[in-house]
Amino acid sequence: MSKQKKPKQLPEFVAEERERAFWETHDTSDYVDWSRAVLADFPNLKPSTQTISLRLPSSLLAELKILANQRDVPYQSLLKVFLAERVARERAVRTAVHGSKRRRARPQSAKRSTRRSSSVNPSRD
Repeated sequence: MSKQKKPKQLPEFVAEERERAFWETHDTSDYVDWSRAVLADFPNLKPSTQTISLRLPSSLLAELKILANQRDVPYQSLLKVFLAERVARERAVRTAVHGSKRRRARPQSAKRSTRRSSSVNPSRD
């Protein structure tokens, strides 16, 4: 009969990075009594994906399936990867373009004060 040993005391972590580093080099079996674990149930957890219907030209779908087959992945998964990559690229371009324009533009507070002064004093027209 094997005697269950008492788990070690968990250290206090001041930052998530330190906790991450700790668990990279330590085994949870030394610190957690897994015999007392309880199965968690999340009945209201909703999937983070949404089903859509998408019409594609047959030739495009065929090409996608060929590419997916070459990579040994389902074509729907490859399509999600392609879409995610393109959206990230578009977002990066948009951020770069709009970010540089924002730096050159006047602050919003200056724009508002100009508009207010002209609307407050209509005799300036």
